[in-house]
Parts: sequence; structure tokens; C-alpha cells
Amino acid sequence: MNGHFSNDALRPGTSEAVCLGPYGDPSDGMDCSSTARFQVLRHRQPVLLVCPVHLGPSLLMADGVLWPPQLSLIR
Repeated sequence: MNGHFSNDALRPGTSEAVCLGPYGDPSDGMDCSSTARFQVLRHRQPVLLVCPVHLGPSLLMADGVLWPPQLSLIR
């Protein structure tokens, strides 16, 4: 796992990151139980961890996404 995000994004008891897509706000009511596979860099905000399903929508709708997008694969 990459160290660019906080431990708050990890599933309890595991080293897997939880998807925060598509907007990056856990309180927005858009809960996703999938494991994050990508991290999207954002301007003046923490990286956005997303699953493959939310990658496209997060690039289009999340706040502060850099353009052109800068993505990293999470293993």
C-alpha cells in the first residue's frame, strides 16, 4: 500500500483501503463497500481512493482533481 493517505481510509483490521468515491466525502451518503484500487491526486486535498466503478465519476465530479488526471494503482 502507498503511504500517501491516512489510516482512516483503511478497513478496520486489514490493510485494504475503502473506496471513497465518487466525491471523496464519506458523509455524502454515497457509501461504497468496494476495495479502493486507485488513488486520484487532488489540489490542496487528500488523495481520493476509489474502486474501478467510481474512477470515472470521481475524475468528472470530485473537487480539486488535477487535470490532466494523476492516478496511481493501489495494490
